[in-house]
Amino acid sequence: MSRCIVTLHRYTCGSTVAVSIFDRIMEASRMPTLQHARLGSLDCLIIDGSSQPSIGVVVCHGYGANYEDLAPLASEWIALLGPAAESFRFVFPDAPNSLAELGMPGGRAWWPINMARLSEAVQASRFDELHDHTPPGIEEARGYLCETVQDVLRQLDGTSPPIVLAGFSQGAMLTMDVALRGTVGLPARMFQFSGTVVCRPQWQEAMTKLKDVPVFQSHGELDPILPYSSAEVLRDMLREAGVTVDFHGFRGPHTIDGESVAKTGQALVELANTTLR
Repeated sequence: MSRCIVTLHRYTCGSTVAVSIFDRIMEASRMPTLQHARLGSLDCLIIDGSSQPSIGVVVCHGYGANYEDLAPLASEWIALLGPAAESFRFVFPDAPNSLAELGMPGGRAWWPINMARLSEAVQASRFDELHDHTPPGIEEARGYLCETVQDVLRQLDGTSPPIVLAGFSQGAMLTMDVALRGTVGLPARMFQFSGTVVCRPQWQEAMTKLKDVPVFQSHGELDPILPYSSAEVLRDMLREAGVTVDFHGFRGPHTIDGESVAKTGQALVELANTTLR
């Protein structure tokens, strides 16, 4: 299960406080609109910085979560962006497959995962076979997300609006697959939170496509679900293809840490400064 508790930048007596998405949205003064809409074939939660956003950020949740899981990132990024936040639309798609029958009401998946097989591979250090594996359902998921990205691009202001593809865990794998094998143009930036490699032969063949796309990648050194070494495989594949990778390892589990939020926020600031010149 890949529900992510984002480490937010609020502290009380030196410790972080978990805050619900709706509390964060209501108290963020520069967040004028929150809406739900269907983009392509996916239900999405959309947070706009203004009525005419010109930069899209599509963020995909992990296995067992849903589109609300990573939405607190929007308020964190908006706070870091300042006035430039008005140029952004943050889109959080809901994965197409319900996990209610597996005892996870509200949980969604981009494609089915054999958790027993994954656990065995982790325990036996046999992750290479999973890197080479093409998960059943990833083709359909890629098609759905491409449709959503195309709708996001159509609705943004401007003739060639930039898009950022971001994802956590299974969502990170999907956004990488879309960037490498999808039918949409290349993203302006990519954020890979706690992701890894699947479809390795196909990804390796297409990896040089990303040589001009800055990639931020983070992973917890204590991750019990996707081992840190599996993130290093992705990092090394990207670098060998000439891709610029800002790799951030941190002392933590399967999550997004505060430094990752800050670093990606700064990347959005830089994107806005470049785009809005």
